[in-house]
Amino acid sequence: MKETLTLNSEEQRRLLILNQVERGVVSVTEAAELMGVSVRQVHRLRAAYRDEGAAALVHGNRGRIPAHTLDPAVRQRVLTLAQTTYADCNHQHLSELLGEREGIQISRASLRRILLAAGVASPRTRRAPKHRSRRERYPQAGMLLQLDASRHDWLQGRGPWLTLVGAIDDATNIVPYALFRETEDAHGYFLLMEHIVRTDGRPLAVYRDRHGIFERAPSARDTLAEQLKGTRAPTQFGRMLGELDINSIAARSPQAKGRIERLWGTFQDRLVVELRLAGATTVAEANVVLWAYLPRFNDRFAVAAAEPGRAYRDLEAGCDLAQICCFKYVRTVAADNTVRLGEHRLQ
Repeated sequence: MKETLTLNSEEQRRLLILNQVERGVVSVTEAAELMGVSVRQVHRLRAAYRDEGAAALVHGNRGRIPAHTLDPAVRQRVLTLAQTTYADCNHQHLSELLGEREGIQISRASLRRILLAAGVASPRTRRAPKHRSRRERYPQAGMLLQLDASRHDWLQGRGPWLTLVGAIDDATNIVPYALFRETEDAHGYFLLMEHIVRTDGRPLAVYRDRHGIFERAPSARDTLAEQLKGTRAPTQFGRMLGELDINSIAARSPQAKGRIERLWGTFQDRLVVELRLAGATTVAEANVVLWAYLPRFNDRFAVAAAEPGRAYRDLEAGCDLAQICCFKYVRTVAADNTVRLGEHRLQ
């Protein structure tokens, strides 16, 4: 009942002013100025005060639970899930997972307030941003793909360390393909490019580091033909790019490949949780989880290209991609019409 409620300081102040109005000490106009309300509102308050007494000055919502308040049971469930099933998730990712997997729709801001009130801090600490001049994105999808690999404990001790090989479109932030490998190897990059070319087409260029998979290091053992030509023979991957007419651009530092470096940071924050929730323990199981997650990642983080259209190019008619995305070796045919490849002798 309103009569049992205690008046707060503002309500007590209004009560004092209304009493002065009733005694004729203060006019209605002066009371309106003192209360910060209209003259009409003062008349309403005065009439209610005469009928109900001081209880009329108590706000009608006093003691009511706001309609948007989260149910205590749901709040407790969120806290439990945040510390068990979804431990180590940042606030934004946790908010998305609760909506997708648990049917709990809660904003990142509300989730953050609940967790901080319970003493549960975000596992990801943010450093103060540094001012830097970032390179503008290429204007159209397919003009440039950044390639790289990330060696990490993706399975969080449930299996071996794996290497994630992937690509990101510079214009749209879309990851066209990625795959887990036991180690960073040329075969993984071949599989990556073959899938991208078959699915999307040939990009104009790729941006990569100076790993031996992409280019040969200077050596005193260069062949006479290489010395006369002034250039070293391409690696298997470089030869494949040449046959596909894809330009290969070498980065001079990890910072130059900022987009894909930030991609690894996001994956190491979010993808490890997806792998843990799925219980992945092998490279095959990890790839299944990864390929199911990529469409969701692209929907969440893709940006619109500055220009419409796509720069990806279709394969030329009659081109056999399998004959390009493979390893090729030059060998001399022996007198007995055989060739030797490693320990094997082929007829």
